[in-house]
Amino acid sequence: MTSKVMLITGASSGIGRATALKAAREGLQLVLTARSAAPLESLVQEIGADKAFSLTSDVSKFDEQSKVVEQAIDRFGRLDAVFANAGTGVDQPGTENGDPEEWRQMLDVNIMGLLWTAKLTLPHLRATKGHFIMTGSQAGRIALKGSIYGASKWFVRGFGANLAEEMAEWDGRCTVIAPGMVNTEFFDEPKPDKLDPQDVADAVLFAINAEPRCNVREIFLTPTF
Repeated sequence: MTSKVMLITGASSGIGRATALKAAREGLQLVLTARSAAPLESLVQEIGADKAFSLTSDVSKFDEQSKVVEQAIDRFGRLDAVFANAGTGVDQPGTENGDPEEWRQMLDVNIMGLLWTAKLTLPHLRATKGHFIMTGSQAGRIALKGSIYGASKWFVRGFGANLAEEMAEWDGRCTVIAPGMVNTEFFDEPKPDKLDPQDVADAVLFAINAEPRCNVREIFLTPTF
């Protein structure tokens, strides 16, 4: 049986890295992309070059993402799952005191990067009746005063619902993974009492491994404490 092929954006650390390791243990072949080359190369060495390869790219650049998808197809010949995980935040919170340049950079990644990834991979997922997964957030389900980051994650949740309807026309599946606070490099200080990246990786693989008749549309997970 041919192994499933999965593309992961933002794969160099945190949720993306944990998901890549778990997917590799479950036998998936992987295309890993992020902006940082050294962590990606280290991850490929850990997984094995026969099971994974990496490409540096800026998810917000359409041409760079296009090259990633092209090389993924050249290498493996197919895509069965895509995890659009790349995302970023801002240093200056709120709207009145926020930094418009930070907003632009964040929205380019959190929104346009997601759209580019979907646009470029959907034709290949259609061919395999594949699965598109995206990283949302608890911040996209609640009101956070003046939060532009939270609003970007509301977009992710809404887009995920709409994309699921579009993909249903050809039996594709779409899942939004919406975690609460996760102990990753996203934060300046460790958050050991919050979710671990492995928890999110488990959710991603749960959605992928569900019976084809079952479309897990959203997984919302929060820290217990």
